[in-house]
Amino acid sequence: MTDDSFIREVNEELRKEQARALWDRFGPILIAAAVLVVLGTAVFVGYRYWDESRANASGDAYSQALLLANSGKNDEALAAFAQLEKDGYGAYPLLARMRAATVKADRGDVDGAVKDFDAVAADTAIPAALRDVARLRAGLLLVDHGSYAEVSARVEQLTDDANPLRSTAREALGLSAWKEGKAKDALKLFDQIAADEAAPRNARQRASMMAELIRGSGNAKSDTAS
Repeated sequence: MTDDSFIREVNEELRKEQARALWDRFGPILIAAAVLVVLGTAVFVGYRYWDESRANASGDAYSQALLLANSGKNDEALAAFAQLEKDGYGAYPLLARMRAATVKADRGDVDGAVKDFDAVAADTAIPAALRDVARLRAGLLLVDHGSYAEVSARVEQLTDDANPLRSTAREALGLSAWKEGKAKDALKLFDQIAADEAAPRNARQRASMMAELIRGSGNAKSDTAS
């Protein structure tokens, strides 16, 4: 055996000893890490399946409740929405809560519907945008079934220029004001809608018609009139 061969064999043995020593020292840690990776992946996949299954089940239940409501089976629909609100998943309990209030209004229970919308609007756990929608829905119901003060208490804060619901809120407040003989206040609100280029076209058209009606009635003067 040459010196070079001997040295190579010695080096090979040294490498094997080093590898064995490293394995003895770190092998259990590597095995544990591998097990944790496998377990973590399994947990993630399992959670995602569980999450999707619950969401799909709640979605199906919501669709069935909507079908009942659209078929005029209000009592059955309300029961289905109540169950979904209790044990639904994700956004479906809130959707059920809002839709149940609409069903109550459709069957004539306006007071109950307004109460439910007010409860949503007061729930700080709900995103602000959805709470604003609930305020607006309550206000719209009260245009025909409540006073100007009741409508104002719910939608006045939504009439700000920066609020995306401002056009509908102003329309609700304007109609309520017009009903109570507050023609000048109503005219101001309808003029605001008509002048708002960001407002939906149909809202601007309705507002222009109402403004013309109010001016034609002689009960109010526009801001530009002398």
